[in-house]
Formats: sequence, C-alpha cells, structure tokens
Amino acid sequence: MNFVKELEWRGLIHDQSAGVAECFESGTVSAYNGFDPTAASLHVGSLLPIMTLARLQRAGHKPFALVGGGTGMVGDPSGKSAERNLQTAEQVEINVQGIRNQLEAHLDFDRGAFSAELVNNGDWLSGLNYMEFLRDIGKHFTVNQMIAKESVRRRLESEQGISYTEFSYMLLQAYDFLELYRRNGVTVQLGGSDQWGNITAGMDLIHRVERGSANGLTFPLVKSSSGVKFGKTEAGTIWLDPNLTSPYAFYQFWLNVDDAEAGTYLRYFTWLDKAEIEAIELTHAEAPHQRHAQKMLAENVTELLHGKEELARAQQATAVLFGGDPRTLDADALRQILESVPNKTAPLETLREMTVVDLLVESGLAPSRGQAKTLVQGGGISINGETISDLDAKPSFLPGGFVFLRKGKKNPFLFASA
Repeated sequence: MNFVKELEWRGLIHDQSAGVAECFESGTVSAYNGFDPTAASLHVGSLLPIMTLARLQRAGHKPFALVGGGTGMVGDPSGKSAERNLQTAEQVEINVQGIRNQLEAHLDFDRGAFSAELVNNGDWLSGLNYMEFLRDIGKHFTVNQMIAKESVRRRLESEQGISYTEFSYMLLQAYDFLELYRRNGVTVQLGGSDQWGNITAGMDLIHRVERGSANGLTFPLVKSSSGVKFGKTEAGTIWLDPNLTSPYAFYQFWLNVDDAEAGTYLRYFTWLDKAEIEAIELTHAEAPHQRHAQKMLAENVTELLHGKEELARAQQATAVLFGGDPRTLDADALRQILESVPNKTAPLETLREMTVVDLLVESGLAPSRGQAKTLVQGGGISINGETISDLDAKPSFLPGGFVFLRKGKKNPFLFASA
C-alpha cells in the first residue's frame, strides 16, 4: 500500500510539504503524531490520527506516538479560543498512562523493524535548561515568524489574547520534532490541519540545527456539517474509554451522523477499501431512509474500538428501543441504554408493589390513572416485552433489577431498582 496515495483517495490530506510523497516512496519512513494528555482518555476526534498511524504501519513504515507529558503541562493554543487550565505533573502522568493503554490497542508494538513506539516528550523537556534552550533553540525563531502563525494570530486578535506560556508552545513542539529526528530518525510529522504552523516550525528547526531534511503532512480537522467540533454532542464528549462513553452510546453516535458525512467518515475511520465504500454509498443512495451507510459506519467503528461482543450488544439494545424484545438484553446492555430513554430509579421493594397503572402514572406515560387504565385495556402497554391486560398486574424484573415499560412501539420507559 502506498501510504500517501491511500490518504489521498480517502480525502485525508489537507497540507503536505513538497518532498513528502518522494520521502515515502524512497523506503521505510519513521513518522510521528502527537497526542495531548488533557484527559485520561482520548475521544473520537483522536481516532483520525490513530487510524493514520495504523495505516502508516500497514504500509510498511514505522509509527511513533508521542504523548505530551511535557507539553501537556503548557497547552497548545491551536484551535483554542481560550487558555486551558494548567495541569499538575501527577495528573498529566495519569493521563499519559491512560492514553498509552488506548494507543496500544490500535498499533502493533511487536512487529520487528516496523514496531510502533510510544515516546513521552517529558523525557527531554522536563530537564531542559532555560538559558541553554533560549541560546540553542530560541535564536532560530523570530517573533514575527511566530506571530504570523494562524493559531497565534487568532488568539492575539481575541479579547483574551495569549499568554507567554502558550506562545512558547511552538518552540517546544518544534524541539520535539528535532529530538525525535536525532534520537529515532523520525523525518515526518503528522497532525491535524491546525498543527501545520507548528509542524513547519519543526521542519525549519531541523534544517537550521542539523542541516537535515524533514517533512510534514496534515489531515483535515473533522467537524459536523453544522460546524460543531467532531465528537461533541449535547450529551457531552464521545470518549474511547467504554467507562466514560458506553459502547451503546458510541454506536449511536455513529448511527446518527448526517447523510452528507457518512461516506466521508467511512473513508476516514474504517478499514473498508474504495470499492466497498462506493458500494455502500450506492446502496444508501437507493434508499436513504434505511440509513445503510450509517449502519455500516457504526458497525465497523464500534467493532474496531470495542469488539464484536460489544457491537452485538449495542445492536441488540438498538433493536429493543425500536420495538424489540427487552428480554434479549443482559444487565450491562440495559445499563448502557438507561441514559438514552426516559428513566427513573426506585427502591426494589417499591417497584415490586406497584401495579401497571401505578407504573404508567409514575413514568408519565399516562397523565392520570383513568387514562392509564384505558391504555392497558386497549392492549397498548407492555412490561418487559409482554402485553399487559390485567390492571392489577405487577412487574417482573429483567436482569439487573430493571423494568422495561412501553406504550405502543415508540414510547419506552425504564425503571431501575435501587
């Protein structure tokens, strides 16, 4: 696989230096992408650089994943409208370890000469002598050059401005590139399009200090058609950690992308080839209401991140919410869908004593006991998948102490026992 051509047909190249294509055609290349440890888990926006490093490795090159244990204590102003809160060294280390574990699930660290490597820039940044850094590195940067970078200029024009701390971030990232060039023979830096200024600064520093040649390549920043940052929803950030975003919620995120984005995301976030993606798009175009492209996207990405078992559980839970039998779900699946449907928690003994009429009123599915009785007598109410006709019927319990109440086919309500 030709790495650059693979990225081209997938629409994954935003900027590239003049020599990057020749660089990858000349032999094995060592390239890196940085990950900012602002949290102990990466989010779905990080999937693009992770997948790009994985594609690099499959193409026969050597990927380096740099975790910013040093720069994470400063903060990158790129794409930010305000300065981040500075983190303690202890919190950064916790975040670095969490990210390390997630990266190891997607990159092959036991592949001989092509093995992925994890590096932490805290290893060289934490021991820097400030005066030596200014003398040896700072002298290669002009303030005019730094102000001209889009990320810095935008912040300078804002009401808040930019602190010296974040203003200096460009020097640190450029120094990272220089150190990886010296230590590991890394000659290419990858990143989102907002990193282009930092990447070219590193390329220039390598040329000035080592008289070496280095290249850069960026991929597009992913935003929804409405301009919202990728991975941000009304419910919050979509994390890669299943303890922060359940596999069910993760599956639903991909299932609900717009038609205009589905084909793009199939290219960005899956291992499907060009013919497979074009076939999916053709099928989708014939019946858009069936959301075939979104289903294939959600299936592929959820299996990639969480495995076949969690994918099957997410698909089962989705089917239940659209009229399927809730008795097919285990306790974990029921817990995962809890936040996706109207719900209420009540003591187990209280639930045991409630009739179907009580449950309907308590849930709000019926505004009064009289209307609750009418609904039951009309055959429109089910508990745990069974239609209820007895007004005095009391609930049975699903695994985990849940009661799945439904009015018609489209109005579910989940009681959880405390």
